[in-house]
Amino acid sequence: MSAKDQAVFLSRVIGLPVVDAAGDQVGRVKDVVFHLRTNNLPPRVRGLVVELFARQRIFVPMIRVHNITVNQVAILGQVDTRRFAKRDTELLVHDDLFDRPVPRDVPTRIYDVSMVQVRNREWELFQVAIASRAKVSRFGFGGRRVTDIIHWNQVPDLVLSTGLTPEHLVAKFSDMKSADIAQELHDLDPERLAAVVKALDDSTLAEAIEELPEDEQIELISSMDIERAADVLGEMDPDDAADLVKDLPEAMAEELLGRMEPEDASDVRRLLSYGEFTAGGMMTPEPVVIGTDATVAEALARIRHEGLTPALASMVFVTRPPLETPSGRYVGAVHFQQLLRSAPTLLVATMLDLNLEPLRPNSPLAQVSRFFATYNLVVAPVVDDDGALLGAVTVDDVLDHMLPDDWRGTQMDEPDEALEVSSSG
Repeated sequence: MSAKDQAVFLSRVIGLPVVDAAGDQVGRVKDVVFHLRTNNLPPRVRGLVVELFARQRIFVPMIRVHNITVNQVAILGQVDTRRFAKRDTELLVHDDLFDRPVPRDVPTRIYDVSMVQVRNREWELFQVAIASRAKVSRFGFGGRRVTDIIHWNQVPDLVLSTGLTPEHLVAKFSDMKSADIAQELHDLDPERLAAVVKALDDSTLAEAIEELPEDEQIELISSMDIERAADVLGEMDPDDAADLVKDLPEAMAEELLGRMEPEDASDVRRLLSYGEFTAGGMMTPEPVVIGTDATVAEALARIRHEGLTPALASMVFVTRPPLETPSGRYVGAVHFQQLLRSAPTLLVATMLDLNLEPLRPNSPLAQVSRFFATYNLVVAPVVDDDGALLGAVTVDDVLDHMLPDDWRGTQMDEPDEALEVSSSG
């Protein structure tokens, strides 16, 4: 099926009811959020503006949109119910594009826009529907409405010209890995850095900050207003957020923790209670945890979650309720390769790796690194004296603590030797 056949015109989406996983209506679609991209790439759809029954408008990212039909939009998972506020680099299909003029020989305006799904829950603008009035002849004929469907890049306002304004950089970042974004931020002068940081969304900025040297992390967080800094910390992995918070002035750290979402702040405070170079200080409190009655199919569905890192997705941990850390009694762990080789209806609890002894939260770095080498692991469970699962240590956390403190800064400042050799050849 061609992209044209799969295109969804957004005038038909705006106004549709939005239903949750249970089929209950939570609101209606009021607009569609997108941003422009460089290198002649199609504008990417970021999400939907949904009006709840309380008439408050919220943002629902496209990753939460499970299905779009002629009757409704179905969403999955939790959404942020904070009031939607459009960022400087974002545009709205209804408010910013509909009825917008398009340069033509006769007055022409946009009356609809379509989008297509290019990957799983990733959408781009595709076509633009335009309408114009034919010129009236000297005999009084003409003036009829003429419609046409054109490609998105035939609309100048949707093509982002090259340049290095903050908006251009943010658009460029949309197709880059977080480590590469961090390198770009590292190379910016202070004035431009401040403008780009202001324009970036919290999630992208959080992932980039995690890849920066420690001194630059502190400098960036300290430069933000306290509310924005708390929001960005809340988007960071809890272990990375804890590492950053412990290096901040005590008064600022407490104020930030006080303004974070209670659940996020609780995770960070718990990690701060352990020594930095211990399993407890390195672990993330958000591994994949399932109950003793979970099947292989359910476990595989959990590790398919796009937000999981490859390391965390490599193993699932089985516990008694509650299934949030600190959990009920830890039962054991299963490697994802074992899940792939097993029938979907089998209980995960019947295939535990009985040779894997968990780490303790006070296990020192040297013991943790030997543990990973001995068992050839990329993730390992951390269990307390009462048998509760506290979290999991990943191999990248171990490496972060084994490498010199300034390894990120050194890496960013070193020339790309491989590229130089290639160029000289």
